[in-house]
Amino acid sequence: MPTQSTSSPEPLLKVDNLVKHFPIKKGLLQRQVAAVKAVDGISFDVRAGETLGVVGESGCGKSTMGRLITRLLEPTGGTLEFEGKDITHLGVSAMRPMRRDVQMIFQDPYSSLNPRHTVGTIVSAPFKLQGVTPEGGVKKAVQDLLSLVGLNPEHYNRYPHEFSGGQRQRIGIARALALRPKLVVADEPVSALDVSIQAQVVNLLDDLQDELGLTYVIIAHDLSVIRHVSDRIAVMYLGKIVELTDRKSLYEAPMHPYTKALMSAVPVPDPRRRGVKSERILLQGDVPSPISPPSGCRFHTRCWKATQVCKTQEPPLIALKTGHQVACHHPENAPDQVPGETVPAAAREVVQVVSVTKAVPAEVAEPAEVTESSEATEVAEVVESAEAAEATDSSETADGDDIAAPSSDDAATPSGTAEDSPKE
Repeated sequence: MPTQSTSSPEPLLKVDNLVKHFPIKKGLLQRQVAAVKAVDGISFDVRAGETLGVVGESGCGKSTMGRLITRLLEPTGGTLEFEGKDITHLGVSAMRPMRRDVQMIFQDPYSSLNPRHTVGTIVSAPFKLQGVTPEGGVKKAVQDLLSLVGLNPEHYNRYPHEFSGGQRQRIGIARALALRPKLVVADEPVSALDVSIQAQVVNLLDDLQDELGLTYVIIAHDLSVIRHVSDRIAVMYLGKIVELTDRKSLYEAPMHPYTKALMSAVPVPDPRRRGVKSERILLQGDVPSPISPPSGCRFHTRCWKATQVCKTQEPPLIALKTGHQVACHHPENAPDQVPGETVPAAAREVVQVVSVTKAVPAEVAEPAEVTESSEATEVAEVVESAEAAEATDSSETADGDDIAAPSSDDAATPSGTAEDSPKE
């Protein structure tokens, strides 16, 4: 379990209205005809010692955001402040001293390591680039780093192809930690690994944070991994942050419909819940193109609560509860920001509710009571307004709130993570 961050008057990293558009050029003169709005105005801060998790569908701009934070990409707009210093448009020479404090763990452990260089050359590259001579020599420092991330120091002269995927990721972690940075951005650090190896790498990051006092921004699409390592979680959709809050609030009472749909898809590996009726929200259609995102709320084309105001007005990211920010006109578990709006009938076409019941032998457990109802009836109950939902008897069919995330006791963690982690 991640350690709680220490309160500080000034955040370590502050992001304000960050924008990154990739131009699309055509013709002989290469004129810009459009732009891919990968990141389109996001704001958040990261305090020293905490772990901020960032989740969302593929293509929502998570990795682009990570590269903007580390200044591997030049922002189109907005500001980036690190320890109170504006680093938004620093040049290469001005950013070189900052590289000691901000490092990145890349997503693919295979392509992020040069196959022609030995492990010793790869991990020692930060010392050479920064002109740092560690105490005891570079070789000893590299071997200490390899030992720190759980590798054999004797592998100093081996090449990347001689290691497994999990070991390669550990090499990438060792390289990122060589200069003892203050902020580490981990872009999908375990997505390319087997589940058992994921648990080892996640626990390694957890232990290193305690030992070295690191601050993490961890980007992932696996909600189980994010729940295990994060203090706060930001949910992204199509270049925007739609919800930002602490881990407990997000998983127990998500406010944005998109977050709720993500939570309903999380499998819960708990034998005690076999035979219990669960419902999943299946969003219809694909994510809209970031070249031409929908007007108003970008999620309204797939949202079962969308109204006319959602199509015309973009909801601001505001705090509806203490520390819980959400960008939605009709949030879950909170009063509507635009009361009086009715959900159109067309909203029923953008979502399906599927009830899943697993049979359990009679000697193991009593069969769960399953209400016989058609799929159309279940969909209609989900898209009803808040007033009608309160009047509906929830004893026969599960209402929208029951589709949300499992309780903290039923947390879905990577296989072996809870057992392997001494802090869990």
